[in-house]
Amino acid sequence: MIPIIPSQEVAQALETGQPVVALESTIITHGMPYPDNLAMARSVETLIRDNGAVPATIAVIGGVLHVGLTEEQAEALARAKDPLKLSRADLAFAMARRLTGGTTVAATMMAAHTAGIPVFATGGIGGVHRGAETSFDISADLDELARTPVTVVCAGAKAILDLPKTLEVLETRGVPVIAYGQDAFPAFWSRDSGLTATLRLDDAAAIADFMVMRARLSGFGHGGVLVANPVPESDEIPLTEMATFIERGISEAADAGIGGKAVTPWLLARILEITDGRSLKTNIALVENNARLAAKIAVAHAQKSGKP
Repeated sequence: MIPIIPSQEVAQALETGQPVVALESTIITHGMPYPDNLAMARSVETLIRDNGAVPATIAVIGGVLHVGLTEEQAEALARAKDPLKLSRADLAFAMARRLTGGTTVAATMMAAHTAGIPVFATGGIGGVHRGAETSFDISADLDELARTPVTVVCAGAKAILDLPKTLEVLETRGVPVIAYGQDAFPAFWSRDSGLTATLRLDDAAAIADFMVMRARLSGFGHGGVLVANPVPESDEIPLTEMATFIERGISEAADAGIGGKAVTPWLLARILEITDGRSLKTNIALVENNARLAAKIAVAHAQKSGKP
């Protein structure tokens, strides 16, 4: 039996069939400094409650995998010194060594599915890194989407990645990519990446219908669903503008000898500087926007699944 401890709120919601939305915790451990990280986490949880669902932030604290955090646990996680960043490969290690860490998209999907939570809200997924044809640097998020039946609501893949290759890998892995309310696949900070998603749905109820039908075909071995929700127009940084910032950051990273796993956090921090904080404002807006949509999908899915 997998050692997962749900919070009292989450356990009661799951037992009674109430809608629940999973949340990753790297936004707390690696997204922002304290106390901004804690304030952001609480804001997102409040948005989910305001839209009729129960939030379940997932994290490992002292080796225990928690699904839903108490106020005290969230505070401790936000203040943790050098917490790990946990994906599929690291999760069991952190638990065995009784360490503390934030869960990435992949690890959060694993825990959410095991706990019985079908909907997960995040900012943006990982994907195929630029130059992956020689580095083979591809996020574990893509394989997790192919194997784990959870619906992930995001603002697309992070725009610093190779988006055409990311979509190609998702298609190869059989992952449905649903653009919400538009045909274009969003590019995290920007509403339109210049690429078209394979599918489009325009409301939460339609997405819930799709989830129910996929569950009925579970014998086919279906994995997850990716819902690409564009950042609100008033908060976006258009791709033409954002591309300039990204190319500048990539060039500076190469000049500085930044490589491997250090590239993504370095680029995100540098882009924050280049945009004078605009990228962070947009990042917060898209996370909140995804939380709202995920809650609506969870509510619709609970109703269509015959739950309260």
